[in-house]
Amino acid sequence: MGWMMIPCSGNSNCKAKTKKKRKNKIELQDKPLDQIKPTSGFSKTSSILSVKEDPKDGGSDHIAAQTFVFRELAAATRNFRSECLLGEGGFGRVYKGRLESTNQVVAIKQLDRDGLQGNREFLVEVLMLSLLHHPNLVNLIGYCADGDQRLLVYEYMPLGSLDDHLHDVLPGKRRLDWNTRMKIATGAAKGLEYLHDKASPPVIYRDLKCSNILLGEGYHPKLSDFGLAKLGPVGDNTHVSTRVMGTYGYCAPEYAMTGQLTLKSDVYSFGVVLLEIITGRTAIDNTRGAGEQNLVAWARPLFNDRKKLSQMADPTLQGQYPQRGLYQALAVAAMCVQEQPNMRPVIADVVTALTYLASQKYDHETEPVQSSRLAPCTPPRTKRDSERKAQLR
Repeated sequence: MGWMMIPCSGNSNCKAKTKKKRKNKIELQDKPLDQIKPTSGFSKTSSILSVKEDPKDGGSDHIAAQTFVFRELAAATRNFRSECLLGEGGFGRVYKGRLESTNQVVAIKQLDRDGLQGNREFLVEVLMLSLLHHPNLVNLIGYCADGDQRLLVYEYMPLGSLDDHLHDVLPGKRRLDWNTRMKIATGAAKGLEYLHDKASPPVIYRDLKCSNILLGEGYHPKLSDFGLAKLGPVGDNTHVSTRVMGTYGYCAPEYAMTGQLTLKSDVYSFGVVLLEIITGRTAIDNTRGAGEQNLVAWARPLFNDRKKLSQMADPTLQGQYPQRGLYQALAVAAMCVQEQPNMRPVIADVVTALTYLASQKYDHETEPVQSSRLAPCTPPRTKRDSERKAQLR
């Protein structure tokens, strides 16, 4: 892959749709998942979707998702106490819990019965994560469809989300260094590559963003929240048409305008995430001045001026990054957020480029500190600011 800057033009601002509470159209009873019969063909997903197993990814030796009753999960979270709360979003709330039967620490997502993520998304997530297994995808332990309660039980990721370490950094908490950022970017890209290249038909993630990249020990990244995932086009089809859903600022412009979803829509979203990792800025930041609120719109003119590339580095890195590595990482991001989808690379090429960058370790003790005209840091935000981002769903 070459490292020449690719000209970028146009505006990628997506129009946020007004949030609307939608009535759930799928009735789920308290019975095993294979007996749940939703509309719109999701009951066929498990027979349609197949996965090319890769020995290095752990093969097919996986335990099927367990079923839980509500009282088990209520006990695990001490009746969903506030001190167990890990996060909150449009789907509902996520709690830290400990299963009494196994003494395992888990994350339990309780879907809001009146929220934006309904039974269909619940079912899609269970089916997808029951069939898809990779070191860079979060593990689904089980689910609960008890009465009108809908809960998902995941492995617990002790370091939280990438968003917590880039944008919601608590005072005194260590900022991500360059090497860790490249490791996280590479792992996230590998998870996306698995969805695009190993599943048949390919799976379009559709909701890639920093808050959906969870971090385990050693900052090992895993993609989470598959409620919006879609099976990709097959045969002669070039796209799947669907209602526009996702998160404002990460949505590919052609998808936002036409509802035509492709694998390159995910690549665009990944480019936005990579820009956030490099710059420390959020995809949408309404506290900034005109021209800087949309990250991609702000970055595009700078891609074409090599003298300004160093100004795009996150000021909190304090110049501790390899200049050539910065340029190359920005080149990858620039290609991913191209306005035209056919100009974007496939995710496998992105993985190749980032794997190389992640292997080039930066040593701040022996390598020079870069100097640049540093932009002022974004003022600290409260913990819930990122959860109030405009949503398209």
